[in-house]
Order: sequence, then C-alpha cells, then structure tokens
Amino acid sequence: MSFRPAMSGASLVTAALTALAVLGLGACDSGPDTGSAAAAGPSVIAPGKPGEGNRTLSAEDAEEQRADDDSPNSADVSYARMMIQHHAQALEMTELAPDQAESGQVKKLAERISAAQGPEIKAMEGWLETHGEKAAGGGHEHAAMPGMASEAQLKKLRAAEGKAFDQLFLTLMITHHEGAISMATDVKSEGNNVQIEEMADDVVAQQTSEISRMRAML
Repeated sequence: MSFRPAMSGASLVTAALTALAVLGLGACDSGPDTGSAAAAGPSVIAPGKPGEGNRTLSAEDAEEQRADDDSPNSADVSYARMMIQHHAQALEMTELAPDQAESGQVKKLAERISAAQGPEIKAMEGWLETHGEKAAGGGHEHAAMPGMASEAQLKKLRAAEGKAFDQLFLTLMITHHEGAISMATDVKSEGNNVQIEEMADDVVAQQTSEISRMRAML
C-alpha cells in the first residue's frame, strides 16, 4: 500500500488561489469586448447639402467630418431663412410697445428684444449672402414655424392698449421665444455650420433668459 503525504494548510490555500486565478483569467478572455463597442458610439444621420440625401456615419466619422468640414447643409440654410422671418415678426410686435404698452417694464423689454434681433437679422442675411444663398426662399409659411403669432392674434395686439396690450404682448412673445428656441435646438443637432451653431446658441441663451423675465411680469 502506498501513502501520499498530506497537504499542509498553506499548500491548500495556495492551490485554491491558483484555481481561482485561472478561472478568473478564463472569464476575462471569454467575455465580449464591450468597452470598444461603447467607445465607438451610435451611428449618426448626417443631413446632406441642398439637393443631396442623408448619410449614415459612425459617431467617430461624424466628429472627424465636422472638424474638417463645416460647410452649410440644408438645415443650416433653412434655419437662417426661417429665423429671419421669425425675428421680423418679433420686431413687428415690439414696434407697438412704445405707444400701446402701459408697463415701463414691458416697454424696456420690447426695446431690448428689438435691439438684439435687428442685428441678428442682418447677421443671418450676411451669412446667407456669403454662402451664395438668398434670404428669401424655401416657401416657409408662418404657420409652419413654431411660435409664430397668427394674423388674427397680431390684429388683436395692434388694437390693444394699456394692461390688455401688456398681457397679450407677453403671452404672444413667450410663445414666440419658445418657438425660436425649438428651431435653434433643432439646427444644433441637424446643421453642420459652426457659425450657425453659434448663432443658435445665442438665441437659446438670450431668449431663455427673456422668457423667465416675461413670465415674472404676467
């Protein structure tokens, strides 16, 4: 009969640790490489230039393309054209405030809106001209742009005076600003031009602040 020497306590611990290490290595080797998949990111739909279809790009390719080429696409051009019309209506509304508003706060707010959006219209017209595009075009109807006041609402505003004007002006302008923010947010995700993105950032920041101020006046 042969006898095997009994393993010491230390030897048993060493063997157990070795087995666990081997199992752990095997599990690491067999698992999927989720890190690289996550790093790759989701695919991105890139709107084409005017007359071109959309393209599907990886997140990495989209970022590289954006860094190398910020030439305007159809979303950038549409945004500039629509925002010119959108701002123009805001100026039409603010022109009524000096004679028809009762609140000094409303008058000052209207003045600030006019002072900001007039130059913004000029900037967008200049941008379109620089890129060989006309300011008018695309057949954008007022009703298709978010936040635009209807002709009936404008007629009512033109006829209002005093506190009635103040309330209607603030209500319509809050909705108008919310529409502008929606348009700016859309072009930030769909456009390709850095200058348009910067303009959209300004609209979001400025008009979000003005909405808070107007709501406090109601």
